[in-house]
Amino acid sequence: MKIRVVSSREEISTLNPNERIVHLTFRPSNKDIFELVETCPRIEVIQLPKSYMATVSKSIEMFLQMQRIQLLEGDIWGHRKDINEYYVIPPLLLENIKEMKIEGKSTEEIEKMVSSESKLKPEMVAYLLTKEISV
Repeated sequence: MKIRVVSSREEISTLNPNERIVHLTFRPSNKDIFELVETCPRIEVIQLPKSYMATVSKSIEMFLQMQRIQLLEGDIWGHRKDINEYYVIPPLLLENIKEMKIEGKSTEEIEKMVSSESKLKPEMVAYLLTKEISV
């Protein structure tokens, strides 16, 4: 599973319309969010760093909720955009999540274990759990 890393507002218009998870490394305006949703109609998750989450307007939060798009807090640590425009969630991590799910562990247990072992926030782990993880 891949997360598209977007580092500037100019990049939004060039995105693939099939992007499902996008991480914005800049502080987006309302206009940027609207443009992102318009450019990527299949988007399911927009991830922002913690410091930018506080500046997202209530109207945008409500708009995203109405569009069934999750707004998650999180960072992409150690990712070099100049090398790859996508952050790839390690397949081994997805396999571990799948195994824990099969073992019958609770969602909370899986979120806690995976987020402590990886760089993913519990909210992103929860999103991965809701998707059909096929590795």
